[in-house]
Amino acid sequence: MNKKIVKVVKMELPGGEAHPGPKLASAGVVMAKFCTDFNAKTADRKGEIVPVIITAYEDKSHSFVIKTSPVATKILKAAGVEKGSGNPKNIVGHISQAQLTEIAQYKLVDLNCTDIEAAKKVVAGSCRQMGIAVDAK
Repeated sequence: MNKKIVKVVKMELPGGEAHPGPKLASAGVVMAKFCTDFNAKTADRKGEIVPVIITAYEDKSHSFVIKTSPVATKILKAAGVEKGSGNPKNIVGHISQAQLTEIAQYKLVDLNCTDIEAAKKVVAGSCRQMGIAVDAK
């Protein structure tokens, strides 16, 4: 028996720290139940921004899929800077090849590529746009 989907919402919430509010009200779910479920599943990711896709059903139930943290967040953390450059030509930080590989492996499940080399190119492209240089091998 299939449930009728009322709404699908993509959000970025703090790991292990979601709470009822207007952001969740727009999703059309029982907020207390969602927050309890989400916080339990993301307790190990406290302090991280966690993307989630929430599916609300007609009977007020819900399901959700947790994604990996945004690549930009991982890059900034690895480079040790607060924010990227507004101009990609202004270099504001550096990451090593090992850090690039680590981020690419983490994000591989959510990227539209299947091998680590392609994932590294995607992450390196994000680095370039943020003004973060990837150190040579």
